[in-house]
Amino acid sequence: MTLACGIDFGTSNSAVGVCDAAGPRLLPIQRGAASVPTALFFSFDDDSTAFGHDALDRYFAREPGRYLRAIKSLLGSELFDQTTRVKLKQYAFGEIIAAFLRFLRTAAGERLGAPPRSVVIGRPAFFVDDDPTADAAAERQLEAAARTAGFERIAFQFEPIAAALDYEQRVNAEEIALVADIGGGTSDFSLVRVSPERARSSDRRGDILGFTGVHIGGTDFDRQLALATVMPALGLRSPLRRRGLDAPSWYFFDLATWHRIGFLYDPKVLTQVRGVLRDSAEPEKIERLLRVLEQGKGHALLAGVEAAKIELSSADLATLRLDGSVADITLDITRAQLETAVAESLQRIRARINEVLRIAGLTPDAVSAVFLTGGATRMPSVRESIAAAVPTARLIAGDAFGSVAAGLALDAAKRFAQR
Repeated sequence: MTLACGIDFGTSNSAVGVCDAAGPRLLPIQRGAASVPTALFFSFDDDSTAFGHDALDRYFAREPGRYLRAIKSLLGSELFDQTTRVKLKQYAFGEIIAAFLRFLRTAAGERLGAPPRSVVIGRPAFFVDDDPTADAAAERQLEAAARTAGFERIAFQFEPIAAALDYEQRVNAEEIALVADIGGGTSDFSLVRVSPERARSSDRRGDILGFTGVHIGGTDFDRQLALATVMPALGLRSPLRRRGLDAPSWYFFDLATWHRIGFLYDPKVLTQVRGVLRDSAEPEKIERLLRVLEQGKGHALLAGVEAAKIELSSADLATLRLDGSVADITLDITRAQLETAVAESLQRIRARINEVLRIAGLTPDAVSAVFLTGGATRMPSVRESIAAAVPTARLIAGDAFGSVAAGLALDAAKRFAQR
């Protein structure tokens, strides 16, 4: 019986992997799918909690309740120690993360015959950029949540290292690979020496030539695209009647940030926005903002932006339609607009690749292959930025939502010997 697993607890999606004599495999968690949205829905109708795909369905079916997404982004932040209100109950964010991990553990147990007791959880190179204290706190918070979820033995592995372990299963000669793991909340890069022979070793520390990361990912691209396209129609940078003043910008930045949307539904915030409406020189825009907040449609709005972003990975034009139940807006968004919106983030990603090369003491032409994982690597502009940093390397697309979990499963099998 396999009682050890690897969990890729992602900002946008999560997966569970196990490893046996046949090698690593992902477990179907929900509806036969191995990758599930990292989302929860607290129903106001029956006080139940839904997870993953069920959470999305109940939210978009307009069932009364509270929807939460991108909860991983709260780890290590000042928001983690706050609580969020669901009807009359206050929930700590650690409790919410533990509930989601318990959902994954229970679903895995249904496939394995018993819930796994040991786990290797993936973590980004940095939960929090340039703050080692907050980064260490984030790992402690995640470990505490995993223990509350029922895991007894808990270890961590860097997500890009886990992806490298998965990539190594398919190489037939030694090479130096750059693993680019660009997920929902972070971009992580590792340079790893891989080979079929090295894959059999239990100690790979000498093969990790360098790794680094930055807190940029798909949810940041959602925010940047939303601020550039949708938020002006809701009043971003719209003038007030008092000369020289604009509507407060923080409403729009929070509305464009997945894990901050829920804070805007506070009655005190709604009262403030009504005051802005009375003073607005463009009240029709602020009325849209107020309608979105009063009806709790912030996540639906940002989901529309996310869908347009995804469509622009394969098309030059996407039409964003937000009907009257959300914001009553129709916008055509071009790939060029997306690329302009995310340009600064792509520069920071390119800088981190240069940094990991410096750490490893390597020149770009020393890299044989780039292994791409994480949903955001599907964006053409992301791939182009990575390719420009290591122009002679082959670009290899891994399982966008499964490579990390598979590598974590390999790691778990070695650490815990599946006892």
